[in-house]
Amino acid sequence: MATVMVVEDQKTQREMIVALLQREGLQVIEAADGYEAFEMVKGGQIPDLVVMDVVMPRMNGYQLVRQLRSYPQTSKIPVLMCSSKGETFDKHWGLKQGADAYIVKPFEPQDLIGTVRHLLRTARESAHG
Repeated sequence: MATVMVVEDQKTQREMIVALLQREGLQVIEAADGYEAFEMVKGGQIPDLVVMDVVMPRMNGYQLVRQLRSYPQTSKIPVLMCSSKGETFDKHWGLKQGADAYIVKPFEPQDLIGTVRHLLRTARESAHG
C-alpha cells in the first residue's frame, strides 16, 4: 500500500484530501506545514508521494519541494502541488521548483485521485524500469 504525505495548513482542506486518499485505499500521513513535513521526513517517515499546498506558514510549498529534492532519501519522490494560486506563472514556478504536477483549488476529487494514481504508477515504473 502506498503512503501519501498531505501537507496543508488549513485543517478542513487537509481532512478532505486525507479522506479522499484513504477512500482510495492509500495510507496517509499528515503535516500542517512544510517545516513539520520536512521534520517528519528527516525522522524517517518517507512517503511514496507528497501532496502539498503552496501557501503555508514557516516553510511554504516552494521551499519544501526544494528541500525534498535536495535530500537524498526524498529526491525522487513525486510531488503534487495543490494551490489556490492558479495563474500560469504559479504553475510554471511550482514545476520549476521541482513539483511533478500542479492542480488548482478548488479541484474535482477525481482530478486529485487521477493525478495521484498517475504519479504513483509513473514512480513505480521508473523504479523498476
